[in-house]
Amino acid sequence: MIVQLVVMIFIGIIGSFFSGLLGIGGAIINFPLLLYVPSWFGLEAFTSKEVASISMLQVFFASLSGMITNRMSSRGSESYVHKPLVIQMGASTLVGSLIGSLSSMLMTSGTINVVYGFLAVIAVLLMIVPTRASMEQRSVSEVTYHSGIAMGAAFIVGGIAGIVGAGGAFILIPIMLTVLKIPTRITIASSLAIVFLSAVGGVIGKIVSGGIPFWPSLFAVVGSLLGAPIGAMISRRLNVRLLRYALAILIAVTAFKIWIDILG
Repeated sequence: MIVQLVVMIFIGIIGSFFSGLLGIGGAIINFPLLLYVPSWFGLEAFTSKEVASISMLQVFFASLSGMITNRMSSRGSESYVHKPLVIQMGASTLVGSLIGSLSSMLMTSGTINVVYGFLAVIAVLLMIVPTRASMEQRSVSEVTYHSGIAMGAAFIVGGIAGIVGAGGAFILIPIMLTVLKIPTRITIASSLAIVFLSAVGGVIGKIVSGGIPFWPSLFAVVGSLLGAPIGAMISRRLNVRLLRYALAILIAVTAFKIWIDILG
């Protein structure tokens, strides 16, 4: 129990740190960590369905913690959260995530891994598309986008991401950057709130589906509450381009590992 506690808290800290740092839910990191790391320490490996359930709970608390930290640290300064964007995309991805989360109980572990692999590859391809420097200088009030595309993309991504226990930010962020043309800093700040709403639908679906490992999930959540605030505070002090490259590299590494196992 002690070893499992330490391992799960560590996984929670790592995933939630990147959640706060990059505005993602952390599932893009937690999914492979939960899938592989426990067995390295002699613990029983989780199935992909159990990984998806634990990951979704971690995403919920990590995004909530990161969102609160961002809000507290931005007091007295310019807020980068685009509220209409959060409401529109958040509501759409919540519904999609609930549907995807419920449908995952009808799928095999192999199918869930393949879904994750495809999502990660798509995210990497979107992230390497460059943005115009002038676009990055716009303030929240100057940002415009197509509401229909934003809501439709959020619903579809939420549905697919709900299957693997993700908030969907690791693909929503590239869509917001390259399709909707939202500046990076605003994208990252707003995506935490969108991911939180997505996680609400996903958690409901996983609870209804059953099979959530209670203690491992609890330990991962404890780690999430520790790592997300640190990542969020560091995020506000880093260069925008560095954040974008870090996210692209992060997704590429995890996608490569997953596909090696799927095809191996």
